[in-house]
Amino acid sequence: MRDPTPFSSGTRPADLVPRLEGQGYSAEALAERRRWIEERTGARLGHVGAATVPGESMRGNVENPIGVAQVPIGVAGPLRVEGEHAQGVFYIPLATTEGALVRSYERGAVILTRAGGATARVLADENRVSPVFLFDGVAEAAAFAREVPGLFEALKTEAESTTSHGRLLRVEPLPLGREVVVHFVYWTADAHGMNMVVKATDRACRWLVGNGHAPRYYVFSGAESEKRASGSLFAGGKGKKVIAGARLPPRLVRAYLHTTPERMADVWHRTVLGHMQAGATSFNGHIANGLTALFIACGQDVANVANSAVGVTSFEVLEGGDLYASVTLPSLTVATVGGGTGLGTARECLEMLDCAGDGKAPKLAELAAALVLGGELSFGAAIASGEFVDAHETYGRNRPVEAGG
Repeated sequence: MRDPTPFSSGTRPADLVPRLEGQGYSAEALAERRRWIEERTGARLGHVGAATVPGESMRGNVENPIGVAQVPIGVAGPLRVEGEHAQGVFYIPLATTEGALVRSYERGAVILTRAGGATARVLADENRVSPVFLFDGVAEAAAFAREVPGLFEALKTEAESTTSHGRLLRVEPLPLGREVVVHFVYWTADAHGMNMVVKATDRACRWLVGNGHAPRYYVFSGAESEKRASGSLFAGGKGKKVIAGARLPPRLVRAYLHTTPERMADVWHRTVLGHMQAGATSFNGHIANGLTALFIACGQDVANVANSAVGVTSFEVLEGGDLYASVTLPSLTVATVGGGTGLGTARECLEMLDCAGDGKAPKLAELAAALVLGGELSFGAAIASGEFVDAHETYGRNRPVEAGG
């Protein structure tokens, strides 16, 4: 969510970036700002200014614009997905500057495709805001916690009066001492919708205070885990809960991953213990890598990787010797409308996946889960086979010429 706090009124410092009110997003305004920055820093902003995204289309996405960041985009695939929303073979755009990342995800995608595809399912599709209400004592807090569920219809009416898209699904009071956190849980269609549901929740909270149900509140408590990792995310309610899995015969594991199902399961077992020693909130190899690259390419709110990358990877050897691999993402936050999804390259990358526009967010979620499943397989295999360092030497910055093919 964007911080809405404006600058305070009064005299503007001479070194504050020009606001250029009324024309701040025109091509001329962006050029003027770049000149202003260049004069003060000595930098030259030719690449930043070489933007194919018109300044006016940035309105609502960025303030004081000067151009665009340019990040290399690679493609990983083919990736076959057998989901309820995503079905078929896909080529996944990944924006990154980390050598070997695209190759790693491509290897995982290929073995999943050869095995018949990754099965993916969206189990929940929600978002939440968790305001905290403050009371004089525990008796008043307990009374409020007991009362809130019975006020649901009134709260739903107030909240939904602010939006034509968001739907309040439930409220969950969580008393702690003389305070009560309340999860306001919403369905937000194909948008991330955090700004939308905060506005709706604030309206409902004002109704509670105005009608004498609570003396005061803060609209954020931290319990919603927006853009932060926490164990509470596994219960759901924050983003899309998605799972993906695949069964891989030993011959494919040997041919594409250069190891065996038994070694993959052994790596999983040993690294589970390592995660436990570290006190990690989840267990996975590098889910954040794939999600970050996909988020940048497809115009997602990249800070939501903090909660989206909380997840569990599992490798197990089945009777008969096959490897079964799965990932569970309890808090995946993706959107196909709003935010940065309509800007320049983001729109094009979403169109590559047939995930642009209304009705496509569940499809993007299944694709994301299948993608990171492939990445977990490739990452685990690189450790199991002892090829991890060699892969980075071959495809990373140490060998850019040889790896360019």
